[in-house]
Amino acid sequence: MDDLARRLKGRALALGFDRVGIAPAQAPPGYPHFLAWLDAGRGAGMGYLADHAGARAHPGAILEGVRSVVMASLVYGGRSGQPAVGKVARYARGADYHTALRGRLELLAEWLRDEAPGVSARAVVDTAPLMERDFARLAGLGWIGKNTMLIDRKLGSFTVLGALLVDADLEPDAPHASSHCGTCTRCLDACPTGAFDGPYRLDARRCISYWTIEHQGPIPDAAAGELHGWAFGCDVCQDVCPWNRKAPAARIPEFAPRPEWEAPDLVEWLTRSKWRWKRLLTNSALRRAGRSGLVRNTALTLGVAGRVDAVPALAARLADPKEDPTIRHAAAWALGRIDAPEARAALDAHARG
Repeated sequence: MDDLARRLKGRALALGFDRVGIAPAQAPPGYPHFLAWLDAGRGAGMGYLADHAGARAHPGAILEGVRSVVMASLVYGGRSGQPAVGKVARYARGADYHTALRGRLELLAEWLRDEAPGVSARAVVDTAPLMERDFARLAGLGWIGKNTMLIDRKLGSFTVLGALLVDADLEPDAPHASSHCGTCTRCLDACPTGAFDGPYRLDARRCISYWTIEHQGPIPDAAAGELHGWAFGCDVCQDVCPWNRKAPAARIPEFAPRPEWEAPDLVEWLTRSKWRWKRLLTNSALRRAGRSGLVRNTALTLGVAGRVDAVPALAARLADPKEDPTIRHAAAWALGRIDAPEARAALDAHARG
């Protein structure tokens, strides 16, 4: 199995993964902290985390008889330009990372079954209840930083993780036992909404990524005014991390940024047809928020920015009786924050019915 583990890693790297390591299947060390995080209400409206909390206690809940957890990472992007309003998190600017990870993991599982007949393996991306960062640390891929992200000394933190659960004892790697954050608190200090109330303590109720991706329906006024130009996700705590100064760019072609996500035309987002939204969201991580969430976020950020040029498009969304109520709510909120006669006229027309 030592030789099999070595060859498995070689195959993973040949498939395009940037790093790979092996951890024993065990209870994840961070599980008690995860439960305490949920109990404190820091999971905000992500009820699915509590619903499946028990399954995260051990990877055996995903694959019966699992003995080893192969963890692999892909770099999704280095530094690149971004607009002041309408920013999209780097991981979502290219193709859907779920597809990129799963395809390679399935090929790795197929190789393993050929090399070791009778061995079972299951590819896992973040849709399964596995504490990936815990197992990535146990597999030697890096440490968990104060912003709760996995950090690799050479790759930084702009990486996505996938796992291959195996019901055989593969030679494990030494866990990453140390942290290299030191006394640095740049990630905590830079968060524009104060979502960290201490190292390793993220409160989703104040996190831009939560509100722009996970939250469904209208965003409360306090959070709506604090999106800081982000239309999907947020990279601030990673952008300021010293370990990302020399982080490499993505090597796989799937993660090449798409123009519509790297430099979006937000006014066009408001007027884009549902058919075009459906086509553009195919194989995109932005599909998580969907048209409703993305147009909602767009309206709010344009309203905070006071974009007068967006008034006609916002007025059209508000006046359309067939429009999603969440979008109409956001359009009204945005018009109320744009100091222009056109915006006030649109709101007055809506009030008159």
